[in-house]
Amino acid sequence: MAVILKNHSFITFLFLFQFLPWQIHGFKTPFHPKDVLPLLPRQVSWPILNSLYSAVDIMPTFVGVASIEGNNTLEWKGACFFKNIAWLELHNKSNSQFGGGTLHIKVSNAHSWTCMDLYVFATPYRVTWDYYVLSREHTLEIKEWESQAELEYVKHKGISIFLMQAGMLGTLSALWDVLPLFTNTGWGENSNIGFLKKHMGSSFEKRPQPWVTNLTNTDDIHSGDFLAISKIRGRWGGFETLEKWVSGAYAGHSAVCLRDSEGKLWVGESGNENDKGEDVIALLPWEEWWEFELTKDDSNPHIALLPLHPDLRAKFNETAAWEYAKSMTGMPYGFHNLIFSWIDTIDGNYPSPLDANLVASVMTVWNQLQPAYAANMWNEALNKRLGTKNLSLPDVLVEVEKRGFSFAKLLAIPEQDDWVYSDGKSTSCVAFILEMYKEAGLFGELASSIQVTEFTIKDAYSLKFFENNSSQLPKWCNADDNVKLPFCQIRGKYRMELPGYNSMDLYPHMNERCPSMPPKYYRPQSC
Repeated sequence: MAVILKNHSFITFLFLFQFLPWQIHGFKTPFHPKDVLPLLPRQVSWPILNSLYSAVDIMPTFVGVASIEGNNTLEWKGACFFKNIAWLELHNKSNSQFGGGTLHIKVSNAHSWTCMDLYVFATPYRVTWDYYVLSREHTLEIKEWESQAELEYVKHKGISIFLMQAGMLGTLSALWDVLPLFTNTGWGENSNIGFLKKHMGSSFEKRPQPWVTNLTNTDDIHSGDFLAISKIRGRWGGFETLEKWVSGAYAGHSAVCLRDSEGKLWVGESGNENDKGEDVIALLPWEEWWEFELTKDDSNPHIALLPLHPDLRAKFNETAAWEYAKSMTGMPYGFHNLIFSWIDTIDGNYPSPLDANLVASVMTVWNQLQPAYAANMWNEALNKRLGTKNLSLPDVLVEVEKRGFSFAKLLAIPEQDDWVYSDGKSTSCVAFILEMYKEAGLFGELASSIQVTEFTIKDAYSLKFFENNSSQLPKWCNADDNVKLPFCQIRGKYRMELPGYNSMDLYPHMNERCPSMPPKYYRPQSC
């Protein structure tokens, strides 16, 4: 075998073998190329695996709901088994208070003898998983329902079934792609860059050195100037990469500049880590903020300064901006509305294989593992949308069903700027800046008809708020770069891209119904 593996024709054959119609006339192969790839030498198997799978394969695909006997039987095609049916049987074999049930899954028509299908099963109260390698009827036993509410839910809605479309091998390969995104290493940085190139079409062209602008003189930075920040390694780098992918933003964080009455330059930032390790809203002297970004931020931040247009700068009410910033200082970062600025539609904000069913299941998992975290991230916000108080996530899902509308519709209800949560008003990094812009008068008469907590970072840098005459940018702006950007990149090895920069006029109910599907992120007019 070693001799054959050295021959390039073997790899060509393997690729051809992968795409041949292996089920012609019902013939089943003894094995499939994907199934035996791990057995091959690493130098052969991993390049092929990387071409077949990507990080998004770590997410399951919703296939349907298994209902109780007598209702419609669920049928679908799996990744391994092409014919599958499922139904739910209720019983009380355990003699428990609420009884239990058996999920029956009959799988058949496997494409090979060595493949398997991996599944995730969920109700609002539990998440479990199983895998199948034999063509027969399989069962998943639920000894006892958690409560009367779960029993009533499965009676009417059944159990949701999710397929790991890439199978065991693809899922493990996807994990191999995802985990590096969050590592603070060169490998992690390259993984983030590779992900964004593949799934968003980012270019990451290198800039000529120096990669940091000499900002000893900051006189050309004014109140209201916007700071767009893109982190590409470590914990925040991985998080921002996924945030960029789902929202279409080419920056993952933001901050704003302010001058006080004595002319001293400050930076306002929602998401600054305090001494207790909490992410809060902070006002920092420019020198302190800039020194941290240059010497202590290990996420390799790329930073662009977006100067306000002179006409808007003249309107900017510094007194009102300072009053707002001081009133918010020390407040928690806007976790409550973080995901809701991204989700505006029932099905137009979820890159495949994401959907509202999967979001609900992920929330269920987190609700079990980290209940306090879950409550902070979405429980209160979902209650706001229902007009209820203190409902847990399972209770929210049940309430949605009672009212006869979908969880997807609930997620798409616009956030309201005047909502006050248990820990105060909630503003993400960009919502904090745009709320300040509102207070400073930049939204004019439209302020009351626009909810800035619905804006992503892309929505913010797309506003027609910034300098549009490159000759009026500061002299040091991109002075060492042979490509003149319409904004000032002040840090970073790679040239920052902000598609749609400085192009959108304000209008009522802006960004409340906008899809965001990669890789083109088409945005209908006036959404």
